[in-house]
Amino acid sequence: MRRLLILLSFFLPFLATAQAPDENYPVDPASEEHAGVPKGEVLKFVFDQSKIFPGTWREYWVYVPAQYRSDTPACVYVNQDGIQWKAPAVFDNLIHQKEMPVTIGVFVMHGRVKAADPTVANDRFNRSFEYDGLGDAYARFILEEILPEVEKQKTSDGRPIRLSKNGNDRAIGGSSSGAVCAFTAAWERPDAFSRVFSAIGTYVGLRGAERYPTLVRKVEPKPIRIYMQDGANDLNIYAGDWWMANQTMLRALTFAGYEVKHQWGEGGHNGKQGTSLFPEAMRYLWKGWPEKVKAGRSQNAFLSALLIPGEEWMEATEKFQFDQKPAGKQAGIVKSLKGAGVALSPDQTLVYTSEPNSHWIYSSQIQQDGNLAHKQKFGWLHEPDTEESAGAGGIVCDRDGRIYVATNMGVQILDQTGRVNAILPVSGAVSRIAFGGKDLDTLYITANNRVYYRKLKARGAMSGEAPNKPDAPKL
Repeated sequence: MRRLLILLSFFLPFLATAQAPDENYPVDPASEEHAGVPKGEVLKFVFDQSKIFPGTWREYWVYVPAQYRSDTPACVYVNQDGIQWKAPAVFDNLIHQKEMPVTIGVFVMHGRVKAADPTVANDRFNRSFEYDGLGDAYARFILEEILPEVEKQKTSDGRPIRLSKNGNDRAIGGSSSGAVCAFTAAWERPDAFSRVFSAIGTYVGLRGAERYPTLVRKVEPKPIRIYMQDGANDLNIYAGDWWMANQTMLRALTFAGYEVKHQWGEGGHNGKQGTSLFPEAMRYLWKGWPEKVKAGRSQNAFLSALLIPGEEWMEATEKFQFDQKPAGKQAGIVKSLKGAGVALSPDQTLVYTSEPNSHWIYSSQIQQDGNLAHKQKFGWLHEPDTEESAGAGGIVCDRDGRIYVATNMGVQILDQTGRVNAILPVSGAVSRIAFGGKDLDTLYITANNRVYYRKLKARGAMSGEAPNKPDAPKL
């Protein structure tokens, strides 16, 4: 034992050095104060009136650049965990050098519910709940509560603060859980945030963010530009490997056609490299502004086979009949089934039914006598973090055997083996779905009590038509 202790005492310093190397990064001149550069001001406030995160208390800071004029709404950068990255100095320099637009910075701390008696109880810290969770709650908190609160304030010389409502004029960023929070806000509301700075992001299993690389590959690309940073000695704990997760996320974003730049280092779970790179990240995120950030083109073959470039969801101005009556010898079978949605395969040998309170699509085989057999949980659907189920509603098939399901996450499209290959999001949960149009190549859906349509490179399978055998699925 003594020899073991001696050996450990000899090797531990080397192990520590290997796990946490000295981190010396170059200092970008934009991170330092310079004479002759107009200096913005930083204002500090408290917000404790949240309805989205009730009972929480937090501080936030507002950076207003010297160049800001109240007659023109300013661009916005939102950061989690307060002021980081020497951001005020960086903004002073980059705005002065016209490497980023006139931008107001909003630096928000996570919330906490204060203990009634701090001598006997701790505050309830909301950081993980607000930052690590998926869903739109934090985006709504910023958009519906914090930014309107900021616009109630004034600068020290009395100028009202006016913020742009255009998502192309907004960026959001953070470190660790704050980074995944920033990505989630843009992912949920790309109309509100189009630029993301992600440093040592927690795309791991703390509260479900390990799902992002899969969703990024399946969901139709969104107009978001991302700058990522991480180090090889980032955390590797019960929730996952940060270093590997960030690389997996990068590969997913690249696969899906996103405009993304990364800088990998050797550092640990800290803000050292992020601080060094922050000016570069801001230059990249704001490059070309006010030109809009555009959605890229995914390598997802399923999406490529279905989507027509330039065709997007459009709101229908005329009524559409969703309740298409089944026809032919299968009409009785379909009518007798109970469920939110029922569809026949294009060869008319299988029946698909939805179960709204789960994440399954059931498949049954039609027998020669007209009865159903071999029912099983066949199609696996994704669930949003904010719901207990996929919320599957209507189902339709196309002539090539794809299965389209109306769900809480949008239209989930499965192959013949029951795997979700693609997801077409729309604002709100989708409840009904049908093919229509002259050539049955237009998909109609309902979401938020509105009807939307979209033309696809596919043709719906109708029960009254002759059966059609699609190509065999790829296994």
